[in-house]
Order: sequence, then C-alpha cells, then structure tokens
Amino acid sequence: MNLPSHEHLDKSGIKYERATFPSSTEKGAANVANALGFRERQMVKTLIFEVDTGERVMILVGGDQNAVSGNLKKAIGSRNIKMASVETVKAATGYEVGSIPPFSWQPEGFRSFIDESLMQEKVLGVGAGVWGNEILIAPQDLVKACKASAVNLVRKE
Repeated sequence: MNLPSHEHLDKSGIKYERATFPSSTEKGAANVANALGFRERQMVKTLIFEVDTGERVMILVGGDQNAVSGNLKKAIGSRNIKMASVETVKAATGYEVGSIPPFSWQPEGFRSFIDESLMQEKVLGVGAGVWGNEILIAPQDLVKACKASAVNLVRKE
C-alpha cells in the first residue's frame, strides 16, 4: 500500500522504513510499540492544537510523554491554546485520530514542534495515515519531513 505519507517522503528523498501491525491492535502508542517491538517513547503521538487566532499547530511527543502546558504555550507564543476536537483534526489533516502522519498534509506556513528529547532516539515511529501502517524514521529525518522545531515540550523547567 503506497500512501500519501510514503509519497511525500519518497519525493523529498527522506529515508524511512515501512512497518505494519495487525489492524485489530487497540489504538494507542503503547499498543503500537508493543506490536512492533519498540519502547513506548519511540512511537510518536501527533497532536493538533488550536490557538485563539484560529491557527492550528502540531506537536510531536513520545507515546509515554505529555506536553507541559506552560512549555507548549511558550513554544507556540500564546496563552490561549486548546487541544483540537476530533472533527477539527479531521478537517485540518484529512486523517482520523490514531494514525495521523506528521507530514504531507500541511499548508505552507503550518507550524510543527517536536519534543527535543526525541532527538536522542535512534528511530521513531509515526502514523502513515491508515491504522496498521507505521513509518519508522530517524529523528532528524522526521524534523526535516515535517519542518518541525525541536523544543522542550515535556520537561518541567
């Protein structure tokens, strides 16, 4: 199965590997990590937030991580942010929550942030766009693919 996320990476000349797991696997990064034999931290959550200005931004954190509100607000540059609704995520990305690829759908100027701790991993897994399909990619290649800024999103300062 060749998905738009694969085409984006191929067209950009970015190296990656395809991985599959049973589509009957229960949703969640921990379950994907278990199915593929990785640590939960390595399976990345793609989260969409809304700013009060109407802007939508993407953050990427490890499966076992949660963004610290203050860090997120600092990175985005606004105090008025909220997690996007399931409907808003679908409208913004074209994908259902659970297997959103962090690239290939963003309009020009869309801002993305990845937690800096993920840059220490050898390989990360991200959704390919269809549940049961995962993309395995080096952190620096993920940053390049989604034009993300590596910032502290999860460590309390």
